[in-house]
Amino acid sequence: MKFLIQAGGLLGALAVALGAFGAHAFKAMLAASGRSETFETAVKYQFYHALALLLIGLLVQRASPEATRMLGWSGHAMIAGIIIFSGSLYTICFTGITKFGAVAPIGGLLLIAGWILLVLAASKLA
Repeated sequence: MKFLIQAGGLLGALAVALGAFGAHAFKAMLAASGRSETFETAVKYQFYHALALLLIGLLVQRASPEATRMLGWSGHAMIAGIIIFSGSLYTICFTGITKFGAVAPIGGLLLIAGWILLVLAASKLA
């Protein structure tokens, strides 16, 4: 699944860029709104899961068809989780609309599901 490796690389690069902007260009705005920690959490979770996507993409190369299918679900759950979890936190930071915090747990559940699917897929690896 070349897509998962590409998504991991792209989301990882985006996490580094956002982290740099958060530490420099957005620093005053985030501090003034009290959202520095929220922004850091969004970047950290995005980066950790971007690395997991790279791992999943590499595991697919040695997986059985059954494990490959489960690894695919794992990767897609993580991508959706990153978008919903980190995306909702970024949205809160830039808009101040705290109601977006209500969707963050959905993203978190998708991230957890991605990890559980990875564990299940690993049991089917050669």
